[in-house]
Amino acid sequence: MGAWNTRGLRGSVLEELINRTNEQYAKKGLALIQKVPTPITPVKIDKENRHITLAYFEQKSTVDYIGAVQGIPVCFDAKECAASTFPLANVHPHQIQFMRDFEEQGGVSFLLLFFNHLDKLYYLRLKKFLEFWERKERGGRKSFTIQELEPEFYLEKHGSILVPYLDGLQRDLDMRD
Repeated sequence: MGAWNTRGLRGSVLEELINRTNEQYAKKGLALIQKVPTPITPVKIDKENRHITLAYFEQKSTVDYIGAVQGIPVCFDAKECAASTFPLANVHPHQIQFMRDFEEQGGVSFLLLFFNHLDKLYYLRLKKFLEFWERKERGGRKSFTIQELEPEFYLEKHGSILVPYLDGLQRDLDMRD
């Protein structure tokens, strides 16, 4: 269980963009997606400002977001990447197991990647991610490169939708049919 310090964990750019997108999708009646809170145990509290200054994670988190899109259960994790190579160690085995189990129950799992140095958003299907993961498990690369990704799953911002992951979800569903 890791320690959490308020100076280091203030939310990411990607998380904020996804939260705003989720609000827009909810207003339009397209999806109901919620951020999954990570349970913490406060250790130090600044009583004067009423802020937690040190805490410990109570348990391993599963994914960042979960909900439903037009009756389809979805869960996803969001990751930012500052390079054109994504280390598989950024996704934990318990998260992968959760996403696999979620799909076995009829849901759709995916990752949203933000290559911030390129300002590119990407919808990574669980099936494609598992190809990279299984390659690592067989002794191969412990990462994947941006060149290995499926070009049709890059997401283009449009209007008030900052992270149009429903576009990627639709392509994902079309490939499953």
